[in-house]
Amino acid sequence: MAYERVLAVAPVTDIDTAVSWYERLLGRPADTRPMPGLADWHVSATGWVQVFSSPEHAGSTLLNLVVDDLDQALVDLASRGITAGPVQPGGESVRFAAVHDPDGNRVTLIENPIE
Repeated sequence: MAYERVLAVAPVTDIDTAVSWYERLLGRPADTRPMPGLADWHVSATGWVQVFSSPEHAGSTLLNLVVDDLDQALVDLASRGITAGPVQPGGESVRFAAVHDPDGNRVTLIENPIE
């Protein structure tokens, strides 16, 4: 079986609030709004971030995004009003920092995840 895409879904309580926050996180509006309560960002050719209205599941998602330069990513986020937690080591050359969306879903930015 071959998979064509990976869709990471963050369930949220208020879609409008969440879309606004993820627009700041990802630095642009959603690529598509295919149906009410859903927004998609195509972050790579085969990886999408979806924000979906699902109050009963909101706040329990862990989403990891790999970045080339963690320090610059954190500066960019801060300029958009998103403050990350402390940078932490994850191994010999791996570093990461987390942010939380308005529902408490954790988004971790990771630098050098495979080295």
